[in-house]
Amino acid sequence: MIVAAAQAEARAADLAHNAATAARLTREAGERGARVVVFPEAFLTGYDASAFAGPPTLADLRGVDLDPLRAAAADTGATVVASTALRRDAHRTLAMVVIGPDGSTTAPYDKQHLDGAEPDWFAPGDHPASITVDGRLLALSICRDGSIPEHAAIAAASGATAYLASVAYFPGGARRLDVTYAARALDHRFPVVVSALTGRCGGQEFIGGSAIYGPDAEALVRLDAGEGLAVAEI
Repeated sequence: MIVAAAQAEARAADLAHNAATAARLTREAGERGARVVVFPEAFLTGYDASAFAGPPTLADLRGVDLDPLRAAAADTGATVVASTALRRDAHRTLAMVVIGPDGSTTAPYDKQHLDGAEPDWFAPGDHPASITVDGRLLALSICRDGSIPEHAAIAAASGATAYLASVAYFPGGARRLDVTYAARALDHRFPVVVSALTGRCGGQEFIGGSAIYGPDAEALVRLDAGEGLAVAEI
């Protein structure tokens, strides 16, 4: 299976722009054979207080906001895994939205281990989740989840054959990002796909560092800063 970790700059609270960027990168990844394309933490809404403090810009998974991504998934045959701030009934979460080539749009996972100021805006998820693509079970993870060894251990015990992580790391965090996800790969002998936010988003700055790790913890491909795609066969 060929997988892609997409890396780009998100605009705070600009869902239309971010969805268009994600659709463009999905098409580029599809041209390179990717069956799964993963995007960074909160990419669709942007990771910034200005996007989190007000009403979530994504409240309806069936709405037109995600149409560009549905079209890209249908055209490429790829499954898109994109993180977003999401309205769930009476609370908000940092979620993963999964869009299949058939147009199906679900949000099976909410970040379980919130970090920093995130509890001011979001409720934590209460269960792990995985998706199945081409017969492979792929576990879902958002940023600090990957720093909790038990999170990946539960995924491995459930039969997951890879670990998909949407992350957003601040300046100074590059070494921690690398060590964390290399360790998860080595712990469970499965590939780890890390999609990291880059550039500025509102008042925040992010370092990129998207990578795909093999089961031996070696990076098959790694990006620095700037927009790009980390693509590898796992």
